[in-house]
Amino acid sequence: MILLEGTGPLGPLLPDHPSEFIVGIVLIGIIWLVVWKKVMPSFETMYATRADAIRGGIERAEEAQAEAKAALEQYRSQLSTAKDEASKIREDAKNAGAQIQAEMRTAATAESARIVATGHTQVDAERAAARETLRRDVGGLATTLAEKIVGEALTDDARAQRTIDRFIADLDAAPQQA
Repeated sequence: MILLEGTGPLGPLLPDHPSEFIVGIVLIGIIWLVVWKKVMPSFETMYATRADAIRGGIERAEEAQAEAKAALEQYRSQLSTAKDEASKIREDAKNAGAQIQAEMRTAATAESARIVATGHTQVDAERAAARETLRRDVGGLATTLAEKIVGEALTDDARAQRTIDRFIADLDAAPQQA
């Protein structure tokens, strides 16, 4: 077997003297103790902090999700209410429009009837005025004509009025020509 410089008979990992082995074990123990007392608590603290942060984040996320669901339900409720209100408003507007149309028709019919009645009254008044004017004019013409035919003056008002009335009655009795 060939031995290299600095290696013992049992290989390069085993120390040449048992005292080196003991010193190595003591040093490993000291390092382990320092790691156990100083490093491990900081790792444990950091681990606990991270675990709490993760748990808190999950809890916050769950709370946020619950709030979002509640907000969604509230939004859906408000939307449903708004749709119902809009439907009611449309229905009310339609009913109001129909009522306004009915009122306007009634008012228009009443106004039309009033205008027609006023027109009939006016036509009747004009007809009476025309009849009176015609009676006066025709009466005067008939009297003048009768005076020329008879050859004497018809100064008697009663006789003249009877003649006029008879002439107009004859005109009314005669068939009307268009």
